[in-house]
Amino acid sequence: MILLPAIDLLGGQCVRLQRGDFGTAHQVAKDPLETARGFQKDGAAWIHLVDLDGAKVGGTPNRETILRIARETSLRVEAGGGIRDMDTIAFYLENGVSRVILGSAALENPQLVQDAVKNYGDRVAVGIDAKNGKVSARGWLADSDMDYLDLAVRMEAAGVSWMIFTDIAKDGMLEGPNLSQLSRLRERVSCGIVASGGICSLEDLKALKAIHVEASILGKALYTGAVDLAEAIRWAGPQDGGSNN
Repeated sequence: MILLPAIDLLGGQCVRLQRGDFGTAHQVAKDPLETARGFQKDGAAWIHLVDLDGAKVGGTPNRETILRIARETSLRVEAGGGIRDMDTIAFYLENGVSRVILGSAALENPQLVQDAVKNYGDRVAVGIDAKNGKVSARGWLADSDMDYLDLAVRMEAAGVSWMIFTDIAKDGMLEGPNLSQLSRLRERVSCGIVASGGICSLEDLKALKAIHVEASILGKALYTGAVDLAEAIRWAGPQDGGSNN
């Protein structure tokens, strides 16, 4: 299983939210680059970076921090937040980022996803963030009537190789992942699934592996010490998968 330690960027700081509520943002580490280097030292091959400012309002205000981590570590960077046009996709992928995540665009502009996948293949992932089974967008501030499974099926049909699924109710709560929703997702799509939200123990990771989830994002569990990244990676095995890049 591929493990992706996460850094969420808000105003240039490493923060965590609870259930996507920007009002709960609190700093969890002093320096994004040094935090990333610590993850690399623990054995990570990938890192999951989210520009929360971009997710909320569009654009990429934290892009220099993201690109610096890509340049100054050996980590493969998976970046999301505010990526809503082909120019931004190209900019990231041509400047050291290994994989970009399309979230709001998957819901609002499926043609962009199709075009991006045609150009960049498995370097484009889709983020599906669900609240009560319905997809949310724009930093989880905009709800929709789209069922997460319906969107997943459509995205796989568009050629998407990787999907990052987050149950917003679980995110940042250290209450365990939503195994039932992830199991249903696994039954409906054959592409790679990255689980996000709620993971708080090695047992959670084992449960995800048991339902054939290929990768998991670790956020708050690392910053609180609930999960030791080096120990988790020793359990998970080789970390060099997850992309052809």
